[in-house]
Amino acid sequence: MALNIKTFATLVSDQVTALQGAAAGLVDTAIGSILRSILESNSAVAIWIQQLIVNLLVTTRAATSSGDDLDSWMADFSFTRLAATAATGQVVFSRFTATNQAVIPVGTQVSTTDGSQAYLVTTDTTNAAYDPTLAGYLIAAGVTSVRVPVQAVTAGAAGNALEGTITVISGSVQYVDTVTNPVTFGTGEDAESDTDFRARFVLWIASLSKSTLSAIGYALSSMQNGVTYTLTENQTYSGLSQPGYFYAVVDDGSGAPSSTFLGQAYSAIDAVRGFTVTFGVFAPARVTANIAMTITLSAPAVRAEVVALVDAALEAYVAGLALGQTLPFTQLATIAYGASPYVTNVTGVMLNGSLADDLTATASQVIRAGTISVS
Repeated sequence: MALNIKTFATLVSDQVTALQGAAAGLVDTAIGSILRSILESNSAVAIWIQQLIVNLLVTTRAATSSGDDLDSWMADFSFTRLAATAATGQVVFSRFTATNQAVIPVGTQVSTTDGSQAYLVTTDTTNAAYDPTLAGYLIAAGVTSVRVPVQAVTAGAAGNALEGTITVISGSVQYVDTVTNPVTFGTGEDAESDTDFRARFVLWIASLSKSTLSAIGYALSSMQNGVTYTLTENQTYSGLSQPGYFYAVVDDGSGAPSSTFLGQAYSAIDAVRGFTVTFGVFAPARVTANIAMTITLSAPAVRAEVVALVDAALEAYVAGLALGQTLPFTQLATIAYGASPYVTNVTGVMLNGSLADDLTATASQVIRAGTISVS
């Protein structure tokens, strides 16, 4: 039942009407009168009580709760919000003189040019330059650079960084002069939003009946933030008919998930699949989108800055495409116009050499940016 909310003026008016209706003569309720002051005091108390009731009703329903209140509501079902994911990527440490051996210790901190985001060097035993004895990455004498993995200190989408923006070494590393990130970092994800949290709760309820499409979908979506997937039944990955078999194409948002991630996805599905039902898990096939365009700017725009904004906007849009999602050709110009108010015209738009064709993807493919050329 909807709550009948009244404003302060309505509460005062209702009291005046009730009082005047019960009185034998005219009652003075003019502004400044003692009786008017009493009625307004009553209304103020009623407004306060009314707001308490509204706050209580909001926090007692998942549909209207938010933030910590929603977490508390879901906690009654032992259902928790997915945590934020820290951005990860590769940076290159370089030096001008390669006479001496240098070591990049694990835990070395680097940051963006403006100092807003910090990253720590992490351990990667598969990296040929990693030396477990030195607990770091070795730059041998005669070698000018080494590529190492880093992870954002603070989890969340704010840790994502555009290409070439991580340029500061916090402190100093002997015989090392510079650092940069050759590719964009895009794996950072904020904690699950209230809307997604509620949607996943509904999916979880549906998944309580195991061996269903919803159960498998919930298992995959609960691995981490940013997971997208497609499920195809009674058919092999190569397209042949095979009753009783299904396959999942799973992406972590990068377009090229690791074997570790795919193994985790397999385990998640295996926990809820039907007995004797067989399945496979595959990474998406990557469809490259090479984009080119020419933009016209109005004064007093700095061309290099606007080009960088358009380039970043195009890359972010393509990176956000999910499995099987089409990249509309006409959307490219729209993104360019929206990147900066200084963009007055967009011409020569090309997508993989085509002047008008959308780039499509099947349920087992994901579109990711290749070469982006904005001139």
